[in-house]
Formats: sequence, structure tokens, C-alpha cells
Amino acid sequence: MTANTSQLTIRDVLRMKPMRRLWLAQLVSVFGDFLAFFAVLTYVSFNLHATALQVTLLSISFMTPFALIGPVAGVFVDRWHVKRTMVASDLIRAALALALVFAGSLGQVYVILFLLSTVSTFFVPAQTVTLRTLVPPQGLLAANSLVQQAFQFMRIVSPALASAMVGSFGPSSCYYLDALSFIFSASMIGSLVIVREPVVPPKGSHPVKSVLNDLSAGVKFIFTNPTISFVIVAMAAGMFALACFGPLIAVYVRDELRASEVAFGIINSLIGVGMIAGSVSMGRFAQRISKTHLALWGLLTMGGFVFLLAAIKTIAAASISMFGLGVGVIFVIVSAQTIMQGRTPMEMIGRVSGSFMAVLSLAQLIGLVFSGSLAETVGIRNLFYGSAALLFVLAVFGYFRLPQQTPVAAPVPQQQPAD
Repeated sequence: MTANTSQLTIRDVLRMKPMRRLWLAQLVSVFGDFLAFFAVLTYVSFNLHATALQVTLLSISFMTPFALIGPVAGVFVDRWHVKRTMVASDLIRAALALALVFAGSLGQVYVILFLLSTVSTFFVPAQTVTLRTLVPPQGLLAANSLVQQAFQFMRIVSPALASAMVGSFGPSSCYYLDALSFIFSASMIGSLVIVREPVVPPKGSHPVKSVLNDLSAGVKFIFTNPTISFVIVAMAAGMFALACFGPLIAVYVRDELRASEVAFGIINSLIGVGMIAGSVSMGRFAQRISKTHLALWGLLTMGGFVFLLAAIKTIAAASISMFGLGVGVIFVIVSAQTIMQGRTPMEMIGRVSGSFMAVLSLAQLIGLVFSGSLAETVGIRNLFYGSAALLFVLAVFGYFRLPQQTPVAAPVPQQQPAD
């Protein structure tokens, strides 16, 4: 299927001054986030000598709010002024990052990470709304690719830098830097002109009932739109696969490949490299095929390289597989996000984005919690084969289930005075 609109490139999107500011805010704050989180991991693992369960609970504490609070947060994002929501979220998160400096126990760290994530459940849908208002529809794919490039690049460089800073200056240095990154992000976002009329609940309606009604309307929209419901499932499958492979790759490299820690580090990092490469290259594919088919190709790519990982037990095959897996994942994520942003009415983007976020986080949590027990029951390679089969089935199902035409993009919104 061919795409019916000329897609903007990443360079075209970066020429837009508001998008550059939003991207720079994202780049700096994501860097601070990863720096602080890896500093926590390093300190808890090597200074507090935490157990494997205690370390895993750090990730669970951070992801749980996205799964539980995300949909409700999206309702309020639709009702609130977007810029004020994002700036307030950044400032609150800056204060919480500073609170990590004074955390004296693992329990306090869990609570702070949970609160940080809770505030982020409001920021992420608000950022999605902002992206939709600042970028024309034909530029959304490039804009989402750009955001993912920043995210993955910082994910690669932050662990080594965090470890070096913790060793030289202590973990507090990372927490202070994270707080500063949020303040910088707030200043960048505060300079943007964001035009979006907040949704006003009916007068006299019960507060709880009106929230539930809005939440129900968002969920109904998702499940009555076959394309959006499918891309949510596709993204969930991709996140589940990544969550499974994250902890299991170390065991696979050790037990199946009989390789060293150095080989594991290289192989594991290639997922991020593949995601960056995929985000850079997918724009040229979007000129020829639709975003729904980009998502399907992403699923097929993931399935093919997961199958290769299980079938050929060599370091070279594992390296190629992890790189290819990263490429496939980014095709699914960016295509799905762009489809959601383009097909969702402006007044519902917050709650739909919040539901997206919840499903993805839930898929990651399930992958983290059950991947180990599943691998012990059926074996790591059989788990990989099963994951590949699931991805292939989803791709085939999507090909016959999804509409065969991509609707024409909506007109570009006009800039108005700041909200």
C-alpha cells in the first residue's frame, strides 16, 4: 500500500523552531532521567548490596503508575491547559529528583520513584498533545522518530556516564543534574505557543462520574477503531518482547552462547543501536508505504530476528538479531504513535495517549514478572520461538484486518496566542 501524503523528513521537522525547543527539552530531561535512574541502580546494587528482587522492584515501582494511573491522568490532560501541565510536571519532578539526595533507605527510593512516575503520567500525554499541535500531520512520523532517537541515544550513553559519576562524585551528583534537566525542560516548554482548547466537563456533573464518563469515551473510541486497537496490541507485543529479552539476554549469552560479560554488553546495547538506525531510516519507507504497513513490517522484522536469535546459537547471529529487533521495535512504536496522534480527535488525545501508555507499561510489567518463570518452564529458546510465532501471527492478522487505505491527514492547525 502506498502512502498518500508526502512525509516530512527529520531535517524538515527540525527547521520548525517550536519543535526544536520541544525536542531539546525532551533530550535534556531524558538524559537526566536515565542518569538518575542508573545512578540509583548502581548505588543500590553496589553500595546497598540489594538482592535481585529489590533491584527489580525499582523498575516495577517506576512503571506501575503508568499502568494504573495513565488513563485517568489522560482525562485530566484533556481538561487542563497543556503547557501549564507540562511545566508544573517538570518542576514537581525536579523537586522529587532532589528528594533522592536525602533518601536514606530502599523504601524511600521506591516511594520517590513511584511519585516521579506518577507525575510523568501527566507529562507524557501532554507532550503527545503538544506534538500534535506543533507539527503538521505529514511531519508526525519524523517528529516521533526524532523523539525516539533522543530517547535511545541517551539510553545507550547514560549507564556508563552514571557509573562514572557515581564512582567519582557519588549518586547525588546525578540527582542534582536530573533536577536541573527538569528545570531546563520547563523553561523550554514555557516559551512555546501551544494552541489547544481544554475539554470542559458539563456544568453540574458529578466530578467522579464525569471523569469516568470521559475515561469510558476514550476507551470506547480505542476499541471501536480497528486500526488504533490493533496498533495498541502491536505496541504491547513489542514492549512485552523487549521486557522479556532484557533480563533473559544475559542468561542466554551465559548459558546458550557460553560468552563473556563483554559480549553480553555489546549484544545488549545493539537493541538501542538498532532502534536509532530504524528511526533514522523509516522516513524513506514512509514515502512509499502507509504507516499501518510500517507497523506490520515492524512486527515481521521483530519476529524474524527473534527466530534467528533462537535458531542460530552464535555471537554473530545474536548481535545481528538484537540489532534487527531494535529496528523492528522502533518501526512498530513510531508508526503506532503517529497513527494514534493522526486519527484521534484533538479533544481526546490525552486520554487515548494515557491508555496507550498504560497498555505498554502493563505489557512491560508482565514481561518483567513472568519472563523468568516462563523461561524456566519451557526454556529460553522455546520462549523466543513462541515470541516469534506470536509476532508473525499478529502481523498476518493485521494485514487482513486493517483497512486498506490510510485517510487523508487533517489540515494543519493555525497558531494562536499562547494559552
